Amino acid sequence: MNQPIILITGASQGIGAATAKLVAEEGFIVIINYRTNAKAALDVEKDIRKKGGIAHCIQADISQPKQVVDLFKKIQTKCGAISALVNSAGILSTQSRFIDTEPERWKKIFQTNVFGTMHCCQEAFKHMAISQGGSGGTIVNLSSLASIYGSPNEYVDYAASKGAIDSFTKGFALEVAGDGIRVNAVRPGLIYTKMHAEGGEARRVDRLGPNLPLKRGGQPEEVAQAILWLVSDKSSYTTAGFIDVGGGR
Repeated sequence: MNQPIILITGASQGIGAATAKLVAEEGFIVIINYRTNAKAALDVEKDIRKKGGIAHCIQADISQPKQVVDLFKKIQTKCGAISALVNSAGILSTQSRFIDTEPERWKKIFQTNVFGTMHCCQEAFKHMAISQGGSGGTIVNLSSLASIYGSPNEYVDYAASKGAIDSFTKGFALEVAGDGIRVNAVRPGLIYTKMHAEGGEARRVDRLGPNLPLKRGGQPEEVAQAILWLVSDKSSYTTAGFIDVGGGR
């Protein structure tokens, strides 16, 4: 039996890296996509190979449509058609009230978080869809609980991008269900990743985590477990769904 191939965007760190390592242990051939941090991506690949897994790093900026097309062509040439996609790549900007932000910031966030995810899903369809000669597949989009709560005074534009991902996930899932493709989303809450430092507050999870029902922030590996379930056959009757991993929020 051929090993399933999974593409994980933004897999050099955080939730993407944790997911790459976990699914490799379950027998997936892992394509580690990264934008700029080649060293971090190679470290993830090395960790997977040390445990007997198979992984390959491929650079691409998913905010650029041509690079997305080229990414999928490289995967097809190197490994074959993917059967799973995890859209983990995402960005945010420094904490700010929305009224103090500029359109260029919104465009940059949406270009990666929304349009990048949509481009990857469109290309994945060509690999997976029964109507295109594929065998079906699974897609998991990384949303955020910010899509529900809005992140006022911090990341309203980021929250809006994740709201778009929620709507897209639902609509796309219903369109492609008949082609053997399941599409779901995971909405993490306060998770210990470097993204908070990129937003200007490295200890944000420490500050807010104790206020949650579970009294703590979460780890990337805890989100990865939800993603693993959704890309596995164990979730075979689940599509157009959402799993919130947010400590009870």
